[in-house]
Amino acid sequence: MTLQLKRFFLILLCLLPVIPAAAAAQEEEEETEAAQEATITDYIEMDPSFVTHVGKPGDKLTYLKASVTIRASKESTRPAVEAHMPRLRHELVMLFGEQTDADRLATGDGQAALREEAKRRINAVLAEQQTGETITGVLFTEFVVQK
Repeated sequence: MTLQLKRFFLILLCLLPVIPAAAAAQEEEEETEAAQEATITDYIEMDPSFVTHVGKPGDKLTYLKASVTIRASKESTRPAVEAHMPRLRHELVMLFGEQTDADRLATGDGQAALREEAKRRINAVLAEQQTGETITGVLFTEFVVQK
């Protein structure tokens, strides 16, 4: 065996343990990137605020003012939400206008139920439009019920 061939095998033997370690490091880096993408929180404001009347017909007029922010966990959700913003706003205007129990809206439980229904309706629109996106939550950054 020549000296060059011996050196080649010696270098190859030294590199053999490094190759799997490099592959494992690359795989770990890819997993870390995927985990970071999953932990992204993107807040999408729905401007302007919603103002509508709530309560039963014939009762004293009661108004609801709500500033809404949508929470998403992927960067790709924002373009889908922005593309369908008029339809999403329509769904929330209809939802807020359907509320007949103004006293319940003033409670934490009532607001939580309203947020969950808003989330469900927004996700339904995104699914109907075949965006492949979903939101993770609806936040009320301002919520006022005025009687």
